[in-house]
Amino acid sequence: MKNTPDFTFAHRDEGFDNHIEDSIRGYRNLHDDVVNLSQYFVENDSNKNVLDIGCSTGKTIMAMMEQNHTFAPKTLYVGVEYASGFNEDMKNRKEEIKEKDLGHVKFINEDIRKFDFIPSSFSLITSLFTLQFMPPSERQGILKKIYGSLVSGGAFIFSEKTISSDSRIQDMITFTFYDHKRKAFDDKDILDKEKTLRHMLKPNTWEELVSMLEIAGFDSKKIQPFWQNHLFMGAIAMK
Repeated sequence: MKNTPDFTFAHRDEGFDNHIEDSIRGYRNLHDDVVNLSQYFVENDSNKNVLDIGCSTGKTIMAMMEQNHTFAPKTLYVGVEYASGFNEDMKNRKEEIKEKDLGHVKFINEDIRKFDFIPSSFSLITSLFTLQFMPPSERQGILKKIYGSLVSGGAFIFSEKTISSDSRIQDMITFTFYDHKRKAFDDKDILDKEKTLRHMLKPNTWEELVSMLEIAGFDSKKIQPFWQNHLFMGAIAMK
């Protein structure tokens, strides 16, 4: 069977976490915001867990555990990652969490579309740049499962690369984004990545994302962006 390109970039020489920080301007601020927001939703209840979809190296989960373990030691954190290239990272992260005695964590190498979403089992679900890699026809179904698995008052905190509704704005921001990336990567590296992602990365407009969240069950008044850089956005949707 022919090998498929590793669109996750799990094996970058600089490491995945460093790669994404160099790729997306302000990513560290986004990540810090997600971790800080988690404290409003994590509960000290073994029946109200936390799920990170597309957990990659487990960095976000460990940061949330460091943020919340003193007041919510009973919480179970679950990380689901599709790409097998992150298995070693997840194993090492689990050991690090254990050594620091941060609480309970489970990492699962699985397609989130096959994950067993149990109704009202999570107080918080996070997803950083994951939906955009799913087939567009299946995103609505995942959002519906996310909504159903949240407890009342729980939250879905997510980030996505979007596209502009206006082609001229899209063109300007795209090339501004490329100018930023050239500070860390050479032109060939940028173009090779774009080619690798061409058949995988299919972003929505912000308006389309809001519409899908509403169809899934979220109230439009409880959907709020909190971070944006170029066409990357971070937002929160509360149940």
